[in-house]
Amino acid sequence: MAARLLTVGQVAELLGTNVRFPRRLIEERRIMFVKVGRHVRIPEPAIAAYIESNTVQPITRRYGAVA
Repeated sequence: MAARLLTVGQVAELLGTNVRFPRRLIEERRIMFVKVGRHVRIPEPAIAAYIESNTVQPITRRYGAVA
């Protein structure tokens, strides 16, 4: 079964942004998308991959360590 295709509005809701942000990601080719006629859809795995690649891990330091 193919991955579920999301609208720009659904992606914006998932990311907690307005619709301009996913549209900019599409325009800048920073996220995978599918053209369905004149409509644009984003596969769910592409959202997961985008979140994974842009997640910043916290820096862990030992107590008393000198930087």
